[in-house]
Amino acid sequence: MADRDPDTIKRDIDQARDQLASTVDALAVRANPRRIADDVKAAAIDFVKKPAVAASLAGLGAVVLVVLVKRARNR
Repeated sequence: MADRDPDTIKRDIDQARDQLASTVDALAVRANPRRIADDVKAAAIDFVKKPAVAASLAGLGAVVLVVLVKRARNR
């Protein structure tokens, strides 16, 4: 193994430390629970806003409403 200059070794260590810090920061951003919750919420809203899903939910709501009204009248 070749002998390396101490200054070169220090630069390599500093560079590796900076890369590690950058990686840890990126992981902290990706694993942030608030960001994950916001992403899931946005995806759910986008899914529900699709015309087919919105129509299906409206139809399901109408069926539930009819069932509830019938039950209330039978009492």
